[in-house]
Amino acid sequence: MKSPTTPLTLSRWLVIASAAVLAVAPAAAQAQAKAPFKLAINWFPTGDHGAYFVAQEKGYFDQAGLNVEIENSKGSGESLAKADTGRADIAIADTGVVLAGIARGAKVKIIGMIFDETPQNIFSRTDLPLRTPKDLVGKSIGAPPGDSQRMVWPAFARQNGIDPNSVTWVNVEPTAKVPAVAAKRVDGVADLLTGQYNYEQAMGADKVVQMPWAKFGFNMYSMAFIASEETLAKKPEQVRAFLKAAYTGWRDVMADREPSLAIYKKRSPEINLPFIRSNQAMGIDLMRTTRYAQNGIGWIEEKKMCDSVEIANKYMGLPKPVDCKTVFTNQYLTKVDLPLPVKN
Repeated sequence: MKSPTTPLTLSRWLVIASAAVLAVAPAAAQAQAKAPFKLAINWFPTGDHGAYFVAQEKGYFDQAGLNVEIENSKGSGESLAKADTGRADIAIADTGVVLAGIARGAKVKIIGMIFDETPQNIFSRTDLPLRTPKDLVGKSIGAPPGDSQRMVWPAFARQNGIDPNSVTWVNVEPTAKVPAVAAKRVDGVADLLTGQYNYEQAMGADKVVQMPWAKFGFNMYSMAFIASEETLAKKPEQVRAFLKAAYTGWRDVMADREPSLAIYKKRSPEINLPFIRSNQAMGIDLMRTTRYAQNGIGWIEEKKMCDSVEIANKYMGLPKPVDCKTVFTNQYLTKVDLPLPVKN
């Protein structure tokens, strides 16, 4: 009996098999071609970092061809140093710290904003309330050496007519801020408004006193994405792809809060979900601005950046003035729409 596999059918089978192999090969090569890419966050994971874990889980970084590693830091000073020395491709750092770093020779640039309004603040107790800048004179304030608020403190103090040396800064690890003020080891701590929940849990909701810096004329740009000039020169498309994926993660966090929190908990099991929920909600409110609604999440306004640089040049005692038009760029941003209405 003649075999059903004739030379013609065998030839056709080989063509089909070869085509299948060729179709799979590019996909495999693409999977292997994902570029390692490190993000240095400014602290341990808090509410304002959840978007990047969401972007990981949903494959936004994978789709951008990036294998993103997220690394903690002990304040903006450390994350800035990681970006400047190439130990991170992109870092999150406070704008005031970045401006001071640039004045001292750091070769970095601000490439996208996170909070459009400043969350900078000092927490204290009702038994020794620090409600105004004048209340800080002679007091002790806790923060890590690389903390963003500690580093821009001279600007805030001088802007409000206070001698920066009239406050005693006490070295406190990031995770020890809440117990330090709750146990009265310091009079207050420098911490973002978004951390309110932790202080209420430790001291009681009616025992926590805020002193938002924006209330006293200090509304510099705050948390931002930065990259070194070398990284921007060598990896421009990867930087652009990372930012698009990261801000898409923010869009999803804003639009679909609880599922995004579940992803965050899955990716970072150590987080305290009730704190993150509160912390993240306050951070989102700092992003619901007209600037973001009109231009996309993360867009940097030149006027506000120049106003921020003016504060730094005038009050921070920089070794040389910084030129606002050279410290930032919007060229790596892809517009990602704000999914929420502007907060009034």
